[in-house]
Amino acid sequence: MNSPRRVTPPTALALYARSRAIPTTLAAFACAALLTTFWVAGRPDAFLDPYRRVPLLSLAPLLASAAIGLSLHSYARDLDDTAVRPWWPRRLAHLLVLSAVAATVLALAVPGQAQVFGSAGMVRNTLGAVGITAVGAVLFGARASWMPTMLYFSAVYLSAASPRMSGETILTWPMQPGPQHGAWAAALALHVLGSALYVARGARPEGPRA
Repeated sequence: MNSPRRVTPPTALALYARSRAIPTTLAAFACAALLTTFWVAGRPDAFLDPYRRVPLLSLAPLLASAAIGLSLHSYARDLDDTAVRPWWPRRLAHLLVLSAVAATVLALAVPGQAQVFGSAGMVRNTLGAVGITAVGAVLFGARASWMPTMLYFSAVYLSAASPRMSGETILTWPMQPGPQHGAWAAALALHVLGSALYVARGARPEGPRA
C-alpha cells in the first residue's frame, strides 16, 4: 500500500506573492521590456536618433507602473488591519522591490546613449510613474491606480511640443532628457510621496465587483 504523499504547505512569502499577483506583475515587466526591444529593433533610426525613443520612455513605464498598481490590491484589508505585525514594512518592501526590478528591466531594454533618451530617462520615468500610481492607489483604489498616471503622461506628451511647456523641466519631466536635474527631482519627489502615502495608508479599500 502506497503511503500518502506529503504535501508541503506554501511559505508565507509564496502566499503573499500569489495574493498580490506578483508573478503576473513580473510578466508585465517582461512584456514592457520586450515591447521596448522590438520597437527599437523595428526602427533602426532609434539607434541613431535618441528622440525616436521618447514614446518608449512614456509607454513602458506606464505599463510597468499599472502592473505595480494592480498588485497593491488587498483582498482582505480588514484582516490586514488587524494583523499582529504592522503592515507598513511589507508595503514598503513590496513597492521598493518592484520599483527597482521594473526600472532595471526597462533600463536594460533601451539601447545606447544612456544619458540622452536612454536608460537614465527610463529609470527616472519608471520611478515617477510608480509614485503617481501609488498616490492613485491610496486615493482611488488599486484597480483605478493607473488612471492618474495615464492622464498625466498623456497630457505631458501632448503638450511637450509647445514652446511654453518645453522649458518647464519640472512639469514635463517624463519628456526630458536623462540628465535633467529638475526632471529627476520631480520624479524622485513623486516616488517618495507616493511611497510614503501608500506605506502609511495602504490602497483604498474597494467593494466587490458587480
